[in-house]
Amino acid sequence: MCTSIRFSDGTHLYLARNLDWTTGYGERVVVTPTGYATRSPFGAVPGIQHAVIGMGIVEDDTPLYFDCGNDAGLAVAGLNFPGYATYADGPVEGATNVAAFELPLWVASQFTSVDEVEAALEHVVVVDRPINEKYPSSLLHWIVGDATRAIVVESTSEGVQLFDDDVDVLANQPGFAWHHENLRNYLNVSPDFPEPSVLGRAHLSPFGSGSHMRGIPGDYYSTSRFVRAAYVNAHYPDKTSEEENVSRAFHTLQQVAMVDGCAAMGSGEFETTIYTGLFSSRTTTYYWNTYDDPAIRSVAMADNAPDGTELVVA
Repeated sequence: MCTSIRFSDGTHLYLARNLDWTTGYGERVVVTPTGYATRSPFGAVPGIQHAVIGMGIVEDDTPLYFDCGNDAGLAVAGLNFPGYATYADGPVEGATNVAAFELPLWVASQFTSVDEVEAALEHVVVVDRPINEKYPSSLLHWIVGDATRAIVVESTSEGVQLFDDDVDVLANQPGFAWHHENLRNYLNVSPDFPEPSVLGRAHLSPFGSGSHMRGIPGDYYSTSRFVRAAYVNAHYPDKTSEEENVSRAFHTLQQVAMVDGCAAMGSGEFETTIYTGLFSSRTTTYYWNTYDDPAIRSVAMADNAPDGTELVVA
């Protein structure tokens, strides 16, 4: 399972995510330069208009991004959405047909803003066309963000649906609309220091800070992670420097990170947060750490031939 957040320093985008699963995929940071020759099944990505950097794998010389951002300050992350995601069986005439595996690349390589993506999605069909037999189409929904706002994209039995993500958070199933409505159950929570209370003749003072957070769920269920991430992301103080905002992203997602042995899948295997990744449009840099190595590493797009012709795997 996964959790993603978006925030801004007022000028620049920061989009971060946890990827939670039982095992990794050999994922690496991948740069797709503007000279790369695309292999888009239905021509949705005819060329790379904007260089892209993010976390993913390369299969058949094609970048399969889990999350990524571009040189214009736009980013996208795909999160698990089984039981709800539905894709078209084949291309639809007259539509922009985007294979599910290439939707992050389509977003990041073709557009500069959420507004542009939102307009283009009016004509999009997401097609169940896997890259090959080894990797069937993942059932996902996506958060797309820039420095101004975020949207959520869901392809369900009702078609492609867009939601204004005014809380800048996404988790897994159920759909975004349910998660957003569920936040109304937590109108009482706040970071305020509690006032003393009188109960009969007793004057009761608080043990310390944090009591107004009581009620925020602490488990790893998707519905709980959404609430917890929304609370922390909304109340985290605004920061100004790159270092402070990188710290903000990783500290926020630590609040919803999964620890080995605590949440088993149906198979009996335990989920962990395989990696936490962050795209910063301020420096066009991708930051990440892993479950086994919490030290934050980074790759800057500018250092990896963003105008070249070959994929760069860092």
